[in-house]
Amino acid sequence: MAPGKAGVYRWDMRLLLLADTHVPKRARVLPEEVWQAVDKADVVIHAGDWVEVALLDELAARSRRLIGVYGNNDGPELRKRLPEIAREELDGVRLAVVHETGAAKGREQRCAAAFPDTDVLVFGHSHIPWDTVADNGLRLLNPGSPTDRRRQPVCTYLTATIAKGRLRDVELHPLPRR
Repeated sequence: MAPGKAGVYRWDMRLLLLADTHVPKRARVLPEEVWQAVDKADVVIHAGDWVEVALLDELAARSRRLIGVYGNNDGPELRKRLPEIAREELDGVRLAVVHETGAAKGREQRCAAAFPDTDVLVFGHSHIPWDTVADNGLRLLNPGSPTDRRRQPVCTYLTATIAKGRLRDVELHPLPRR
């Protein structure tokens, strides 16, 4: 265990970051490797484009904690259950999740202005993995897609750890081509 704030000891918090799953449109199910990561995670974060509510229900049932938002491909049922933007504080790390952030050019500056009180912004939409830091220290993360690689060489997802109030161990996981 790692020491937390005010001498409280906590385990490091394991995160799984997903977006753009598009189940069952782009894939019938999530890959087994992703479900194994769900089982290991303390918090699963999904940045939208679920497509159907069944995956939300399945992830909610299997996750210890689920944070999600709706995306542009998500219909009324998902929009009733999920916010456009989710904000949470996880062991001292201020997190925001949104589906779209606009064009890649100028993304850091736009997001820093839109999310000034945020340490980590998780987003999706492009299916392109992204890991940068804005001038104000905001970390921007896009896990890509575990089911629809589009113009990427492989499908992907991210894992990370929160320890001692800091995001650590951000790792992009490529999935085998199917």
